[in-house]
Parts: sequence; C-alpha cells; structure tokens
Amino acid sequence: MATQFEYDTESLWQKDRDHYIHPWTDFSTFKEEGSMVMANSEGAYVSDSDGKRYIDGIGGLWCNNIGYANEEMAEAIADQIRQIHYYSVFGHLTTPPAAELAAKLAKLTPGQLDHVFFGTGGSMSNDTAIRIIHYYFNRLGKKNKKKIISRIDGYHGSTYLAMSMTGVEFDHQGFDLAPDLVHHIPAPNPYRRPQGMSVEEFCNEKVADLENKILELGPENVACFIAEPIMGAGGVIVPPPGYHRRTREVCDRYEVLYISDEVVTGFGRLGQFFASEAVFDFVPDIITCAKGISSGYVPLSATILSKEIYDVISVPQADGALFTHGFTYSGHSVSCAAGLKNIEIMERDDICGYVREVGPYFEEQLNTLREYPIVGDVRGSHFMMCIENVANPETKELLPEQANIGKRIADHCQERGVIVRPIAHLNVMSPPLVLTIRQIDTMVEVLHESIRATMDDLNREGLWSG
Repeated sequence: MATQFEYDTESLWQKDRDHYIHPWTDFSTFKEEGSMVMANSEGAYVSDSDGKRYIDGIGGLWCNNIGYANEEMAEAIADQIRQIHYYSVFGHLTTPPAAELAAKLAKLTPGQLDHVFFGTGGSMSNDTAIRIIHYYFNRLGKKNKKKIISRIDGYHGSTYLAMSMTGVEFDHQGFDLAPDLVHHIPAPNPYRRPQGMSVEEFCNEKVADLENKILELGPENVACFIAEPIMGAGGVIVPPPGYHRRTREVCDRYEVLYISDEVVTGFGRLGQFFASEAVFDFVPDIITCAKGISSGYVPLSATILSKEIYDVISVPQADGALFTHGFTYSGHSVSCAAGLKNIEIMERDDICGYVREVGPYFEEQLNTLREYPIVGDVRGSHFMMCIENVANPETKELLPEQANIGKRIADHCQERGVIVRPIAHLNVMSPPLVLTIRQIDTMVEVLHESIRATMDDLNREGLWSG
C-alpha cells in the first residue's frame, strides 16, 4: 500500500459537504450524510481517510484499468511535467506525447480509423464527434443531415449535447434537452424481450427499429447513430448476436454515420483495446473513448475518425478559413504521456490477454448469485458486469421503489469491504483489470452475504416476501 497519511476526516467531510457540488448528488441525503473520503489506494484496493480498505469493484468509474498507485505511471507523469507539462496545440503546434499517442491509437483502431482529436472526457469526445459529423455533411453540401439517433438507456455523457443523446430518463429530471435534435429507439435488451420471442426474432425487431426511425425522420435529415457496444450506465446491456454488424449495414444503406461509443468498453474491459470489430464484428465511422485510455490517472479522451471523414473535413473551406473546433487542454502533454504509458503497460503485461483469461471466471462466479429469488439476471462480459434485482424472477417484476434494492446491496457490500455500484434496481461491477482470482472470490462471497442480508431487511420491513 502507498504511504498512508493521517487525515482529519471530520474536517474534510465538513468542507466537502459545505462547498463541493458532486456529480449525481442525492440532495435528499447529502446534507445529512455527506461523503465518504477516499484517500489512499493500491492495485485493486482503495482506502478511506480512516484507513479502512475496500476492493474497488467499480474501477473508480469504469476507468481504472491498470490498477491504483502504479509507480511506473507516476514516474511517466512526473517526467513529462519536468519536460513540458503543457503547451497549446492550436493551429500548427504539437508536443511529442500528443503526436506519439495519436499515431499509436491509429495503429490500435480497426479499419481506416486513423485520425485523432483529443479532449479530456467522454462527454467531450461525443460532443466533438457530433460537431465534426455536422461539419462533414455541411462540407458535402448535405446541410439537412443533422438529426442524431440514440437508444433508450444509452449513456453518452453529461454536457448539454451528450446528455441529450443519453437515453436514461432518470438522468433528465429537471434538465432540458436539445429540442428535436436527438431521437431515441428502444434498447436491445434481451432480458426484457417479450415473452415467447426468440433472441433472433428480438434482434430482427431491434435492427428494424433503427431502419424505421431513419425512414420516419427521412434519411436526408439523419446524420448519425450513436451506440455503446455494451450499454454501460443504462444497465450493462449486451445486445443480441449480430446486432451491431446489422445496424452498421442499415446505416450504410442510408448514408448515416456510425459512432461507436467505447468510453467504457475501450482499453481492455472486454479483453481487447477496442471492442467494435474484435468483439462485435463491425467497423464504425468514429470511435469515441476516454476513461481507460489513461486508466483514470489524468483526464484524457479521444475522438477517432475514419480516413473518409478526415479527407472531407481537411479540405480548406475558403482562403484563410480554419477548422474552428478545439479546447485549451486538447492534446495535453501530461495526459498524452499518461495515455502512452498506460498502453505500454497494458501491452507489455498482456492485460487484455489476462482479461480474456480471467473474465469468464468472473462471469461464472457472479452467475452463482442466481440462486437467490431477488436476482433476475446476471449479465455482461469479462470485467463489465451487472446484477438485475427483481421481486419475482419469473415475471421480472421490479421491487417497489422504496425498497432501494441496489443501494441496500451496495451498502452491505461496503460494510464488508467491497464497493459495487448501485443504479436503481441494479448492481454494476467494473473492477480494475488487474483483479486477481482471490479478489474475485472475495467479491462474490461478499455479494452472497450482502444479498442475503438485503433479503432479510426487506422481509423484516414488509417490502418483499420470498
């Protein structure tokens, strides 16, 4: 474990509660409960400011892939700071790490996805993709092609445009969305398919949903379709076999560009640097990525474009006209150095190979939780997994909202030294990719204990009887 400092937890708690607005804050409890202070880390473990250690079953937030407190990464970041910590890359300026990382990503991506625009987060990478796509069609003289098709329960970020593309209704409460720009189609969730419908029939229906939406809006008005290979925050939804390849074919038919949002699935979570082609057998027009690109050590994202798109947008509009898109921290030297070191470590230590080897064991052990009557589904792939909790596994009916089932299970896990993520009635796991077999066994054992404790709670409170 890295050096453990002494912290004044009460003072930190108070300052945080009084002044810090957190993402996804539950104001109904925050003003009383405040925040747990995470202060130390190593490998797959984090420790709070009082020294209690936890297996981090969520990888920070889908992003800590090579593990915490990696000394090699720390040195690479420090070395870059000593050389040139930042310089603007606007116009005809660059730095060595930005140039090297762009070239490295071009080698890792499928097909002719070989031009890279850098940002600092997944929302930014998706916003950039849309702005470039609109620019691309403008350059082709097809200025009506502006509409975006996304999916219900898809998650694409929290900026104004990215949240408009996000199809998680809960996240939209009280906020406005871009009017008539984004249109959503149903999620390809096999667990929730109609009773009696085969997976193949369900896939046909979900592919038809996309084509029907394009035709409804008019192909001349539709710019792109954005989809996560596996839907993350919307419930770790794995589409039926062939779904992505077939939706790609639909997009090609109507000149609709395909954005593969690999902010979560990229950089090893499914055992490949990128999942689009290697796992799902399709090559998109754009891949967006963030999170695992630097294993969360510093903010970094990338929007990776096909040669076809680049060849259009790189033609000058007019004398003196510029491609006027960018951010102060695009291609930040330290972030790009961290990205390069992250990829170097992953390749040298064959972390993707390790995930392909150990991931099925993780899946197999989590599936033992199906023995409990409140576990309706265990789904996902490799180090991206989800438990769906229900009132009745036969009918798939949900528990009452006041049962707060996902959070109850997560709280019991936390008491026992494991962090899992509650999302409504779900529990999501996305641990560091260095998680060991022994740590997997501990996680699953704690989940067993926590689900049993939760069932006891619900029975005692009259919220469920099983």
